Amino acid sequence: MSDITMEQAHKVLEAAIDKAKAINTKMDIAIVDAGANLKAFMRMDDAWIGSIDISIKKAKTARFFDMPTGEIGKLSQPGGALYNIEHSNGGLISFPGGLPIKNSSGTIIGAIGVSGSSVEDDHAVADAGVSAIS
Repeated sequence: MSDITMEQAHKVLEAAIDKAKAINTKMDIAIVDAGANLKAFMRMDDAWIGSIDISIKKAKTARFFDMPTGEIGKLSQPGGALYNIEHSNGGLISFPGGLPIKNSSGTIIGAIGVSGSSVEDDHAVADAGVSAIS
């Protein structure tokens, strides 16, 4: 199994932090490896404490299902194919801010989860992190 390296995780984290600063927001940013284990984490100064758990769960959710958390959210609405999925796996997060991380050959090697602002900002910061090694 391919796995995100420490160097890659730090690069993703740094790019996400740079994006958060650029859009003037404070974020909790979690990176998990291919096994959905926490690999790197940063709580920016004054970021919400409640978003720590959310960022980690977004990263795990993105890795568990190898898709953006926002896509899972669309599928988990009442009447949807994945309705109530957020209650599985010890709790999932099904709104934007979690993305799988792929290596240059397209293999998923981990995921990022970001929380602390609007879901649009969370997604933008996560996307900046992923783009750092894609």
